[in-house]
Amino acid sequence: MARLALYTFGLFTRPAEDPANDGFHAVNDPIFERVRQADGFLGHATYEDMDGGWDAGTQIYPRWYEERGDGWSPATLSLWRDAEAARAFTFTGMHAAAMRRARDWFREGPWPGHVAWWVADRHFPGWAEAIARYEALADHGLDENHFTLGAAAPMPVEPGHEAPAAAAGNAISQ
Repeated sequence: MARLALYTFGLFTRPAEDPANDGFHAVNDPIFERVRQADGFLGHATYEDMDGGWDAGTQIYPRWYEERGDGWSPATLSLWRDAEAARAFTFTGMHAAAMRRARDWFREGPWPGHVAWWVADRHFPGWAEAIARYEALADHGLDENHFTLGAAAPMPVEPGHEAPAAAAGNAISQ
């Protein structure tokens, strides 16, 4: 059975430790704690100083990343049971409230806020794979290989199995 991989990226308007980002830093750890408890959350890639997930290789960033001496930008790579579970967490509660403040912290640009794609049951995507999907979405738009939570491609079906009813209704649309 397939699982949903989800990569998110944000580029701070100011350096990471600037006081303008204090609100982001205040909610970041509590949101990570809540996501670990979320229905349908299956796990996340680890960062160099983080435990509790899978090793996704050396963390890299999309081509829009600008190094300003702080060495990082907010990015996540996670696995979910399905698009509905990822949407339920992303667009409700504390995470949704933080998203409403995104313009306080992040630059707007030609990049999407996230990309999603289906992965095989035993596959754990790496940072390089996530960046390739993310940049493909930015460059080529939606398709069955890279999409958004708002326009999820149907979950792949193994031969002889029917798609779950909720996933079957998710069609890619602009």
